[in-house]
Amino acid sequence: MALPYDWIVPEWDAPPPVRALFTSRSGGVSVAPFDSFNLGDHVCDEPAAVAHNRAQLAQVVGQRPVFLQQVHGTAVVGLQSATSRPDGLTGAHTPDGTVGDACLSTLRGVACTIMVADCLPVLFAHASGTVVAAAHAGWRGLAGAGAPVAGQGVLETTMAALVAAVQVADPAATPASVAQHTMAWLGPCIGPEAFEVGPEVREAFVAQQPAAYRAFVPVGGGKFLANLQALARGRLAAMGVTRVAGNDGTAAWCTFTQPSRFFSHRRDAARLGSTGRMAACIWLV
Repeated sequence: MALPYDWIVPEWDAPPPVRALFTSRSGGVSVAPFDSFNLGDHVCDEPAAVAHNRAQLAQVVGQRPVFLQQVHGTAVVGLQSATSRPDGLTGAHTPDGTVGDACLSTLRGVACTIMVADCLPVLFAHASGTVVAAAHAGWRGLAGAGAPVAGQGVLETTMAALVAAVQVADPAATPASVAQHTMAWLGPCIGPEAFEVGPEVREAFVAQQPAAYRAFVPVGGGKFLANLQALARGRLAAMGVTRVAGNDGTAAWCTFTQPSRFFSHRRDAARLGSTGRMAACIWLV
């Protein structure tokens, strides 16, 4: 399968062993309202069409994309690969449907994969080229709503897992040094002109980081327009991750306002009954 023209290959300074991409609606076999490259198996699309699209993605990636059961939480799954054993025998592997909203890999043979249709996908790569991760950052996961540790959202748990993975090879590594040598890429999401939220969403962020108020614009009736990518950048900066590329909040990155290119749950679910899912993938070669 040739890479569809409107899929996104991140432009960032990730090390050579790291590969990544973000899919669009183009290139698949699903029919409306999932046309055409829907990767979600939970949205009432035909299972055979989803399986075909996922197989096409695996062909492009050259690794096995691992599809999580995402629940807007903060759990991080460490991916295992059946092809990763040095003795050539079949080992453990992480099955599709494993519950989590982020995943991490130090192995070849699997691709960290996050599905989205308005939420923000965040990809991570350590400068060593030995660890990659991906996170699903809707507002609940980003704020850590209902998380076991107050104030620790999905980006914080993903970074903690990344730090632990780096420390296996370098016990002297610290959270600060790992963050300094980690780069992040933000993919398309619902944009700041389209993401209307209530006061409880604003409070969830501002209570943790007072400066987060800048990411909310009042629109009357107690509602706000929220800038999801700006909230993510603020939380990454608080952890010391300053090498951030991708989504800058401009219209080109908005899933809601580009119906021919991107799926959008908020735009389409009520109107059409459902919508498809795109994927952000990152892997090692």
